[in-house]
Amino acid sequence: MREWAWEYEGYDPAAERLREALHTLGNGYFATRGAAPECRGGLVHCPGTYVAGCYDRLVSTVAGRQVENEDLVNLPDWLPLRFRPLPTDNAPGPWFTPDRCHTEDYRQTLDIRRGTLTRSFRLRTDDGGTLRVEQCRLVHMGDPHLAALRTVFTAEGRPGRAEVEAGLDGNVTNANVHRYRALERRHLAGVRTGTADPGIVWLHCRTKTSDIGVGMAQRADADGPEPAPAERTAVGHYAGHRFVLLLPADVPVALTKTVALHTSRDRAIADPLGAAVERVAAAPDFPELLRSHAAAWEQLWRRAEFDVPGEAGRVLRLHLFHVLQTLSPHTADLDVGVPARGLHGEAYRGHVFWDELFVLPYLNLHFPEVSRALLDYRHRRLPRAVRAARDEGLAGAVYPWQSGSDGREESQRLHLNPRSGRWLPDHTRLQRHVGSAIAYNVWQYAQATGDLEYLYGKGAKMLLGIARFWASAAVPDPGTGRYRVRGVMGPDEYHDAYPGVDRPGIDDNAYTNVTAAWVLARALDLVRGLPARRRQELVERGVLDLGEPPLWEDVSRRLYVPFHQDPSHRDVVSQFHGYGDLAELDWERYRRRYGDIRRLDRVLEAEGDTVNRYQVSKQADVLMLGYLFSPAELAALFHRLGHPLDDELWRRTVDYYLRRTSHGSTLSEVVHGWVLARARRADAWRYVREALEGDIADLQGGTTSEGVHLGAMGGTLDLVQRGLTGLETREDALWLDPVELPELSEFSFTLRYRGHWGVRLRVRSGELTIGVPDSEQLPIRVVLPGRSLTVAPGETRTLRF
Repeated sequence: MREWAWEYEGYDPAAERLREALHTLGNGYFATRGAAPECRGGLVHCPGTYVAGCYDRLVSTVAGRQVENEDLVNLPDWLPLRFRPLPTDNAPGPWFTPDRCHTEDYRQTLDIRRGTLTRSFRLRTDDGGTLRVEQCRLVHMGDPHLAALRTVFTAEGRPGRAEVEAGLDGNVTNANVHRYRALERRHLAGVRTGTADPGIVWLHCRTKTSDIGVGMAQRADADGPEPAPAERTAVGHYAGHRFVLLLPADVPVALTKTVALHTSRDRAIADPLGAAVERVAAAPDFPELLRSHAAAWEQLWRRAEFDVPGEAGRVLRLHLFHVLQTLSPHTADLDVGVPARGLHGEAYRGHVFWDELFVLPYLNLHFPEVSRALLDYRHRRLPRAVRAARDEGLAGAVYPWQSGSDGREESQRLHLNPRSGRWLPDHTRLQRHVGSAIAYNVWQYAQATGDLEYLYGKGAKMLLGIARFWASAAVPDPGTGRYRVRGVMGPDEYHDAYPGVDRPGIDDNAYTNVTAAWVLARALDLVRGLPARRRQELVERGVLDLGEPPLWEDVSRRLYVPFHQDPSHRDVVSQFHGYGDLAELDWERYRRRYGDIRRLDRVLEAEGDTVNRYQVSKQADVLMLGYLFSPAELAALFHRLGHPLDDELWRRTVDYYLRRTSHGSTLSEVVHGWVLARARRADAWRYVREALEGDIADLQGGTTSEGVHLGAMGGTLDLVQRGLTGLETREDALWLDPVELPELSEFSFTLRYRGHWGVRLRVRSGELTIGVPDSEQLPIRVVLPGRSLTVAPGETRTLRF
């Protein structure tokens, strides 16, 4: 079925890395890019296998400075399988690669429903024969430590022979991101290979500085009328099996390699190599692996049921597929965060940013155990965040903009502008709003699941620590009678300083300050709602000081929100203090000259200029407020801060930044589509469409090949789930306020709300239908604008909107 397939016809070297990223297979524990098994890298191909949370730290010399970076490690390649036809004169030719051999009927197909990648083609042999090759691979969703590749050879019309090698390759580096080529990239050390019974080859290595042990083991089996015995080799960094296959005319002969992968970070093992050898020896044959793998995927799709007709639905299924490959139920047993580029490549070094803000709202209502594990990743790193705040002379907890293995700040100190070739200072670590995103996720998780035990325990520690930081960072300003937050960066990322000023950072970013006020207000709600016993426990453990809430109350009401006037002399919310004083940019001039100016910062720097001088934004900043909060909640937040925010002011603000945003981030289109669906519906679809196409069309100009944009993928799912339905979970009810987007006017999904499984929502032709399974015990309270109702177990209600 085409709606469950992602297919490419013909071999296209220029598109190969993009296809590799989009054809990645994973199970939440590890993932492998969709590289051709016979290709070992170079400029066209980039094989990669990444285990969630497996990082290593190296020091490089950049622009005369020692720079330390932590990277998600590209582990030994388990895919290698090469072959060559053997002519009758026994003089073997070169090994097959699609780059130098002519193929016919070349096709790659990702089966989204079953989680498999197949490849098929015909190869003309030197002696005039035809060899048909069909491959199917999987990364097992049921057993997260297993993967398999099955290759079927068919000599068409006349018999033939083929030599085949299947192996494990430890001679790999982190080579997926070209602009990192000047950095140290070899993370593996102590590579050893060997053989074990029955018929197994293995590879063991360690990461250089994090000292994570990695064990891989391979079993290879051939079938056919005359099964060939395997020769095993283990030399240096490579271990493999070699076969000479006899191929009767028109009779398929299959060779299957099954691989097991363990690391020393795994639970309940003493030796990753021994565990891998044992697991692969006990693994079933390929048909049984495929059956159990497909069954595991079927269970996932049942929990994540999502039906959107047409091409938009097909893309959304692909997005959901990649989210689930990175963050599956297996993730719930790991100490990992949300990698911004999935487990699909090495961009951003596999770090954890704020992308969970766009992913967890979806997971909360389908896989809450995964959401909780991702929040636990942040909780385990709370002591490091407390230490970071203390090092700055502040209270509370300040989380890093980029996080990796242990929660220290991993943001690079220098970054390369590929246009100019210059390494420039990087101040993105000043994006303190990541803490507010974590607090938001804690609160949303508790509202969606009703998990008060988490909220009053680990959640309270994080939420109160972040609130304490904001109360400490906000400095009273007698001139305005307000609290100011200086020296930060907002989501925009273009503006890291005022023009002509040496001090990095800008003051009073509106998004930062408003979300800080929200965090403080939620901290107050938490303290007031705590049972007396839990409040006393938090006080005794030093998590809560009962003298703090009065300050939080004051700061939450008097944080400074800047405004300035648009060209029509009407107020709009300022992105930050002084934004309205910056120069306007001649957008048309730059579009005519450069075409794609999504990365306007690089364009201007290459000209010797800086985006800091202009009213331009890389991505949604002020408008992020409309993504996080419903219109009513946002208006209430501004009212709490002493500012009216009516529909007219908000629409004016939306229009103002629409004309000044270059959309240099895939997250920007998600936010704009979400906001415009309510503020200016006629223009919403353009941004929704671009959000859907961001990775499949590689709209950011080559970045998808370095890893998919997981936040944008999760954001498109949530745009349908919450954005178009107005779905909120609060006050023990489902709140709904649907908005009709003509291009997405029909869709349905099921969700898990607190103790209720399989609650179904459907939107079609101006009607909202909600149904509660008859297996549930309790009714659900539903609130819509101007009305509320209760839906009983077994009942389905349809409402006009």
